Amino acid sequence: MMPITLVIIIAAVAGIVCGVVGFFAGVSHRRRVAEAVIGSAEKEANRMKSDAINAAEAMKKESRIEAKEVAQQIRAEADKEIRERRSEVQRQERRMQQKEENLDKKMDNLEAKEEKIQKRAKEVEDKLSEVEQMKKSQLDLLERISGYTVEQAKAKLLEDLDGELSHEKAVRIKDYEQQTKEDSERLARELIAQAIQRCAADHSSEATVSVVSLPNDEMKGRIIGREGRNIRTLETATGVDLIIDDTPEAITLSSFDPVRREVARVALEKLILDGRIHPARIEEMVDKARHEVDRIIKQEGERAVLDAGIHNLHPELVKLIGRLHFRTSYGQNVLNHSLEVCYLTGIMAAEMGEDVTLARRAGLLHDIGKALDHDQEGSHIQLGVEVAKKYKESEAVVHAIHAHHGDVEAKTVIACLVQAADAISAARPGARRENIENYIKRLEKLEEIANSFNGVESSFAIQAGREIRIMVKPETVSDDQMVILSHEIVKRIENDLEYPGQIKVHLIRENRAIDYAK
Repeated sequence: MMPITLVIIIAAVAGIVCGVVGFFAGVSHRRRVAEAVIGSAEKEANRMKSDAINAAEAMKKESRIEAKEVAQQIRAEADKEIRERRSEVQRQERRMQQKEENLDKKMDNLEAKEEKIQKRAKEVEDKLSEVEQMKKSQLDLLERISGYTVEQAKAKLLEDLDGELSHEKAVRIKDYEQQTKEDSERLARELIAQAIQRCAADHSSEATVSVVSLPNDEMKGRIIGREGRNIRTLETATGVDLIIDDTPEAITLSSFDPVRREVARVALEKLILDGRIHPARIEEMVDKARHEVDRIIKQEGERAVLDAGIHNLHPELVKLIGRLHFRTSYGQNVLNHSLEVCYLTGIMAAEMGEDVTLARRAGLLHDIGKALDHDQEGSHIQLGVEVAKKYKESEAVVHAIHAHHGDVEAKTVIACLVQAADAISAARPGARRENIENYIKRLEKLEEIANSFNGVESSFAIQAGREIRIMVKPETVSDDQMVILSHEIVKRIENDLEYPGQIKVHLIRENRAIDYAK
């Protein structure tokens, strides 16, 4: 009998062998199953792969077809755009070609014109040369015929002209004598009337003359200056005549323009107080005096408007009213006259139940044009109407200004009242003097004639109208032209003015160079 241990070992070995055999048998079965599954998966994968390849081929074909269609469409659009651009380029080429042809034609025309101009210029030069030769030959012929050289001929012409002027002077003197005889009766009546009016001399003096007091008589010499340069500068800068006589400690300022006279008076008083009297200082003081007179004009205008009780008047009209303070009409102060007309018109309007404020306004402004007729052309009525319209005055005021001398028919009660008040103010005994107004108008006309010539910068009538000083522009009028200009002014004065005696025409041409040391 075999031992139990051996039996157990053999049984264990047999069990192990059976287990191993069973294991390998199970592995073999699973492998066969796995191989079967793998085979079917491979078949399925191959089928899917084939289907994917077929689908991809189909999509590829469709994409190619679509791409071909898109490409054909793009190519067609590109061809169309190329054709259009090519057509536009051809049009541009044709246009450029036309422009080039036109430019070529214009160049040809310009060249032809230039050749023609050159030809004409050459002809002109030839003609000028021919004219110069003819002129020279004519002068030579004239010298041989007349027996005079050019200088001798000039001297002969001047001699004949002197004779002609002497004859003309004699004729004019005879005419003046005849005119004086004809006017003697009228002048005598005027002189008698002046003598009867005892206050005429005082009033005339106040209207045309101002007196400046001096601290001592030595100041007269300083005002005159070395060789009279100070007094000449002051007279030239202001247009006022300074009269320095034997009157102790006083200088008289004479001018028909009261604004100029006031500027000169203020400037002279400032110079006397300052003590430094020389041409540069004089010009500075005259400029300051003008500003001060402008301020006075503004104050007088404001005072007059306040006294008249008028509101909402344009500031420029207020200044013009202030200028009337320095304006006279037939010896009557125009601002006082305007205020008087203002008051009279207001009183009559109140009595008649009319608009008092409107009546006063029309009365105050009726002579506003007289503030402008020194500087502008036209009657004081026309200028007054224009300035009233410019500053938006009412139609009633404008009509009253226009009708106050009867230039147009008065259509309103206010215009009639202004006419009546104007006549009342002017008709007061001793209110006006005709001869003073005519004298001032003659001086104004004298300056107007001088200023009408080209090259005249400014002019001042002085010495009671017996002399006019004219400042000419040195860059426009030469020294030689001054002689001709003075003769032309004299001729115009003789033809356009009536005046006693003679008028000295004094032309001044001055060059200045100004610089500053810094």
